[in-house]
Amino acid sequence: MSKAELTRMVALEEQAALGAVKPRDLDRLTDLRAKLTEQQAEELPCPFRTDSPHPTCTKPGGVCSIRIFKEEGGTVAPIEGNRGRLRALCPWRLHQDGTAFDKIGERLLSDPTPTRAGEVGFLESTGNLDSDPGEDVGRIDMILVKSNATPGAPMDWVAVEVQAVYFSGKRMSIEFEHLLKTQGKLSMAQVKRRPDYRSSGVKRLMPQLLTKVPTLRRWGKKMAVVVDAPFFHSMGTMERVKDVSNADIVWFLVDFVEDPGGGRRAVPAGGGGGVFHHA
Repeated sequence: MSKAELTRMVALEEQAALGAVKPRDLDRLTDLRAKLTEQQAEELPCPFRTDSPHPTCTKPGGVCSIRIFKEEGGTVAPIEGNRGRLRALCPWRLHQDGTAFDKIGERLLSDPTPTRAGEVGFLESTGNLDSDPGEDVGRIDMILVKSNATPGAPMDWVAVEVQAVYFSGKRMSIEFEHLLKTQGKLSMAQVKRRPDYRSSGVKRLMPQLLTKVPTLRRWGKKMAVVVDAPFFHSMGTMERVKDVSNADIVWFLVDFVEDPGGGRRAVPAGGGGGVFHHA
């Protein structure tokens, strides 16, 4: 379902709860409910997306992250140290609970709960074979707007890009097929895969920054970039400045803390141990 359809469905559900929905709109609501049921039967729910009342995973198989494992004495376990860190494959994984965005708001806007606006148009087409004049051809992943400003003060905001790493290797369904054959027994991967930082960093993220940051600089605005810690450390050395006021790009690094009770990993909700920044 498109965002417009989900938004429409939520609005109609609210009208239906008040008994104010029109018969024509009731038919539309019935159709949307059926479409959502079909979608949820085919797709996994996404626990990390915050942009939809009914978030579902857009990746076949629902693989959010990968990490390096080893096998010793018949036991399969993740390797120790930095190389054993989780690597986020999907940008939505970095949206968990909006923690990273709240940290950006706190650090750059002095607002721990900024207003969020996702997928905001940035560039407009002048018209060509593939787009009409005025059509959006470039977007910023997230705009955070200061919500605790003094009434009448100019709007203060910051742009945010979120980037996960792609993987290089054969399709992930090979592993699912093997799990079915072994009835879910944990084993080493059947084929090799590795994080492809060249494609996701040099070819994807950097051109985005080269296009957007100069314009934001002219406007006097910052670009915050959210990546996981391994992604940042895979990149080349950058010039650092002593104060965030002199930075064009502020990097917010996400790491995942293991839950001692269940073995799950999550973006930590507070403190400096998980989400932190480099200017």
